[in-house]
Amino acid sequence: MALAVASGSELRAQDAATRLLAFAVEPGCVPAQAFAGVLAQFGTLCLPAPELQRLAERHFPDAAALVVHLDMGLPKALRQRLDEVDDVRELLLEFRRPDSQDAIWLASAVAVGCLGDNHLWQDLGLPHRQALSQLLREHFPALCERNTGDMKWKKFLYKQLCERAAVQCRAPSCAVCSDYGFCFGPEEGPTRPVRG
Repeated sequence: MALAVASGSELRAQDAATRLLAFAVEPGCVPAQAFAGVLAQFGTLCLPAPELQRLAERHFPDAAALVVHLDMGLPKALRQRLDEVDDVRELLLEFRRPDSQDAIWLASAVAVGCLGDNHLWQDLGLPHRQALSQLLREHFPALCERNTGDMKWKKFLYKQLCERAAVQCRAPSCAVCSDYGFCFGPEEGPTRPVRG
């Protein structure tokens, strides 16, 4: 089965992810959905070749060669943001559950997904925000405990990076930020591009 990935087209990315999930050991597995979603939308999981091979053999054994073939690296337009991928991945790895092999791969997938313009759960190809919350709680529980205000995950991760770097984020206080309603609360209705 040929799997075409067309950058810039959400519909084609969703179709590519769906087709890749047809080869998954567990198509309903949230990590497998995230791996397929990121690979289909961004063309890479930003993993070293041996790790990508292990991921493919674990989650997509009947399409392992296809997974490796599809990973072409970050598109040129996103390469200048590779340091962001590294920073988010390092943050997640610091809080990963030590007995979770998937956490190593998910740290990279989530970091790549943060480069997207939609809510993180959408950029990971997940069906809803609760799936992302479940994934993060299962594989990065100590980090999730810090999100006491139910902040949107992408905003939360970048806020954590700001705190680590001891720099002030976009608003000095979330309560006075004009985007407060977009960072906290339910993610229903039309999406809004994430700034920062």
